Amino acid sequence: MMRDNRGKKGAQKIAPKKQREPEFKKRVAAPEVEREPKPAFKGEGDKAYNILAKQLKISGGKAKEMIDRGLVYYHGKKILIARAMMPLDAEFKVEKLQKPRTIFENDDLIVVDKPPFMTSDEVEVAVGATLVHRLDKETSGVLALAKNEETLKAAIEAFKKREVYKEYIAIVQGVVAEGGVVDVPLLIQKGSNAKATVDKKFGKSAKTTYEPLEMMAKKSKLKIVIETGRTHQIRAHMKFIKHPILGDTLYGGAEAKRVMLHSKTLRLLGHEFSAEEPKDFILRE
Repeated sequence: MMRDNRGKKGAQKIAPKKQREPEFKKRVAAPEVEREPKPAFKGEGDKAYNILAKQLKISGGKAKEMIDRGLVYYHGKKILIARAMMPLDAEFKVEKLQKPRTIFENDDLIVVDKPPFMTSDEVEVAVGATLVHRLDKETSGVLALAKNEETLKAAIEAFKKREVYKEYIAIVQGVVAEGGVVDVPLLIQKGSNAKATVDKKFGKSAKTTYEPLEMMAKKSKLKIVIETGRTHQIRAHMKFIKHPILGDTLYGGAEAKRVMLHSKTLRLLGHEFSAEEPKDFILRE
């Protein structure tokens, strides 16, 4: 039989063990100090746009605009910051900015194949009609503009009622073996630094359907159809499924010549318009 010594004189009291102070309290990480990146070269240098201006014999403003558009490359990589320090002997490769190509035109509508690196607003000015919808700067393909107020109102109403079919082609990272649907709401940060994030509490509904067309070397070509038209919807949804669009560094994609997204087909007001798939969308090893 076991004896219970509780409450008796002489019973040995066991002192509580002194708890060790958690490591995270002892070690407080020093705050990171943001430092300017060191130039990846030795010797004299200058800002990228200044060197480009001298190379092409153009103004600094024009050179900066070309870099901001994403048209300038150095050793195969796109220059992202016009003020980045570069070696004085740097030789840049500059992509030529293409012009929008007319796909269809009548008394009410003009539909163009928008080139990459040209904003929708610039297309509007060049064409002399009013945008019905928009494409991101680096997205190419079908873009519709109205030539009169009546057509503009009808088109806007069709978009509101989701009576418009919008099909895209995208090159994404990783192997996508099966199709699927991404139906998660997006919260849009407006302004010059627009960005969409998945937010199930405050976001607006957004639905994207995707289907694999081709796969090669850890890349996949997808057919994508969107029912809604939120800012950066496809780009944010592809990041959500962990297959960001190639070239879309804003949403985690690897560097490429451009954001590999193309508006292929648009059905609007009883018409169907299509833009030929760009040559750089052909998958290669």
